[in-house]
Amino acid sequence: MVQLTLPENSRIKPGKTWPKPTSAKKTTEFRIYRWNPDDGANPRIDTYFVDRDDCGPMVLDALIWIKSKIDSTLTFRRSCREGICGSCAMNIGGANTLACTRGIDDVAAPVTIYPLPHQEVVKDLVPDLSVFYAQHASIEPWLKTVSPAPEKEWLQSPEDRSKLDGLYECILCACCSTSCPSYWWNGDRYLGPAVLLQAYRWLIDSRDEAQGERLDNLEDPFRLYRCHTIMNCAQTCPKGLNPAKAIIHIKEMMVERRL
Repeated sequence: MVQLTLPENSRIKPGKTWPKPTSAKKTTEFRIYRWNPDDGANPRIDTYFVDRDDCGPMVLDALIWIKSKIDSTLTFRRSCREGICGSCAMNIGGANTLACTRGIDDVAAPVTIYPLPHQEVVKDLVPDLSVFYAQHASIEPWLKTVSPAPEKEWLQSPEDRSKLDGLYECILCACCSTSCPSYWWNGDRYLGPAVLLQAYRWLIDSRDEAQGERLDNLEDPFRLYRCHTIMNCAQTCPKGLNPAKAIIHIKEMMVERRL
């Protein structure tokens, strides 16, 4: 009988439990994934207790509080703290989301925090998104035209502009792609929900003049057609977008151009 087991050094082990703040009247327990590529040790789960009276309301506030007050070695990405940059995307309470927009009280205690799933980990809560960004670059996410450039700007009617709603708001946080089983299985060939939503954003832009070329780039058994409409992407998107719907529209465009 075939036995499939994880490598020994990939098993997550119990880590350190830090003491509760002595003067805290209200605390919340956080269990956070830790891994350092330099020490050769297994990943572990460290436990921290956050003084809620000395900390902001968001999960990112708690991570900053832990790094500032308890353990300066904790590593994570952050930038805008406004749900715009996508830097602090991670798995919180079992769901991919942004730490800066997820309230601590919105997550059942103890609050568990892991890096985005099914990605190589750089350190602690920092995933390696190199492939994700390369896939985004592969769709050439910029306006492509062959007509002479106008004197001022490319004009667009309000109706055509409204078609971009629900697309341009994507912040490339990778929450949707890393929640998609098809992307887990074929992440090296399937572009994933986020990149395909971005691809549709340019396909549907009335100012762009490279629709045929863009569709040719997506015409592949893996790049587009690995989507099975599981809908994890729409459920987890912190901006409330629906990448699965965009992917369906791309498939419709593929069919229409053959008729």
